[in-house]
Amino acid sequence: MVKRVAIIGAGPSGLTSMKACLEEGMVPTCFESSDDMGGLWKFKEVSEPNRASIYRSLTINISKEMMCYSDFPIPADYPNYMHHSKILKYFRMYAEHFKLLEYIRYQTLVKSVKQRPDYSRSGQWEVLTQSKDGQEERHVFDAVICCSGHYTYPHLPLKEFPGIETFEGKYFHSWDYKGPEDMHGKRVVVVGIGNSGGDIAVEGSRVAEQVYLSTRRGAWIVRQVSDNGLPLDMKYNTRFVHILFQLMPVSFLNWFGEGKVNAMYDHTMYAIKPNHRLFSQIPVFNDELPLKILSGSVVIKSNIKEIRGSTVEFEDDSVLEKVDVIVFATGYNYDFPFLPQNAMYKTGHRVGLYKHVFPPTLEHSTLAVVGFIHALGAIMPQAEMQARWVASVFKGTKKLPPTQTMIKSVEKDTKVIQKNFIVSKRTPLQVDFVDYMDDLAGEIGIRPSLLWLFFTDYALFKRLLWGPMTAYQYRVTGKGKWDGARKAIFTQFDRMYEPLKTRKVDGQDQGTSLAGLLFKLSLTAMVGGAAAYYVHARNPNTIPNLIARLHPRMA
Repeated sequence: MVKRVAIIGAGPSGLTSMKACLEEGMVPTCFESSDDMGGLWKFKEVSEPNRASIYRSLTINISKEMMCYSDFPIPADYPNYMHHSKILKYFRMYAEHFKLLEYIRYQTLVKSVKQRPDYSRSGQWEVLTQSKDGQEERHVFDAVICCSGHYTYPHLPLKEFPGIETFEGKYFHSWDYKGPEDMHGKRVVVVGIGNSGGDIAVEGSRVAEQVYLSTRRGAWIVRQVSDNGLPLDMKYNTRFVHILFQLMPVSFLNWFGEGKVNAMYDHTMYAIKPNHRLFSQIPVFNDELPLKILSGSVVIKSNIKEIRGSTVEFEDDSVLEKVDVIVFATGYNYDFPFLPQNAMYKTGHRVGLYKHVFPPTLEHSTLAVVGFIHALGAIMPQAEMQARWVASVFKGTKKLPPTQTMIKSVEKDTKVIQKNFIVSKRTPLQVDFVDYMDDLAGEIGIRPSLLWLFFTDYALFKRLLWGPMTAYQYRVTGKGKWDGARKAIFTQFDRMYEPLKTRKVDGQDQGTSLAGLLFKLSLTAMVGGAAAYYVHARNPNTIPNLIARLHPRMA
């Protein structure tokens, strides 16, 4: 029976893993190599080896209601898109509220995790740690949760850039970027058009002589501010939209989505159009980059072909001279150097984990990875869901299937990922946010039933169907039920509006129009019928069983 659990990393995944273990009656010990909790969100003026790093101005591109934990809403007066300092403050509030800080051992590096000699019988692990003064210590734990993240090891592929050794200016990876101070009056080339590359190009363009953004494949650029000024994810990351994705051809959805995005700014005209379709890869979220391109502050270029001194030649044979700075926003490698190699099952480009959590080939299910996931949604609620499942497996209330069943599931996941998304060695996995959350919730027994709520709590049903896919809904029922979940769902837009109420204006409290209500009602009926058909086609017994459960009440 698992009693003592080692947790590696005190970031958002580590915090929620500690909480989940405590709720199951286990005692966690969290090893954090830094001097504070928060992981990625703890800003450091100087990047530290083997740790994630952020820049001074970083603001998250997930809105606060979509990123918070399921039983601890972010304060209403916090902005919808938060600066990293606010995020760290929220995590500290969470840790203090659930009394997690006493279980963290700071400035303690985990050097290795090995199976004990009696592992076949006990399932236990030996964890070797090193303190800040170099003193090593060995510990024995019944189980281990790895929460080290995947933005720790910068990918700097200098061999792909011939002549980089001749470059006369300064070059570095975005992992080392803290601010634009060294770009004043300089000619800067940013390599890579991901979220970091876009942010650095925009910020650098405010002080640089000129910024050039070099991209190999292009990208879809999406605004964070959506229709009527709502946060994008609160508008479109809903169960209703998810049902549409299940019922409609993805080719049509790509066509429709790309039309919406191009209506804001034509990606071909802006020279950023990628080869892949919109929903094949997570887009770049940046409201400012298109304006910077339109104003000439940022110039889009193709991939670098060669570097000669201070001259940079691109694959379209265009040439830039007197380049002062090159920033490589070229992503990250992922690794778990402290884990035994035989614990990691490889499949495709990725480490194969059962439901992206458990190594499938181990004799005992006492090692888990939490937070190593990638989806069009925040990591916090996904990590929390993983942690709740892991804790129930460690406790013994939930069981994993046999090894071969897990391996088949892992290989199936790999095929689905490769079919639906653009993946590579640096971005080896991507999942559908709603599907993944619901899948794990089903494992735990906390997945809300829309069909049941349609008959028993229609007001809540409407908010789960039409409203944003917030984590509160996974506290409505089942183990870990939170009495405040229903209220949190009904007031989530109140918390969204709160920080915007800085000046009283006419019409601020106007409600929804009758026409809007009728439109939503008709769509609800249409989608309800489609959803009922979808459920019946996959699980023919579900609806008859529900009717049988309701019949006594209706009699």
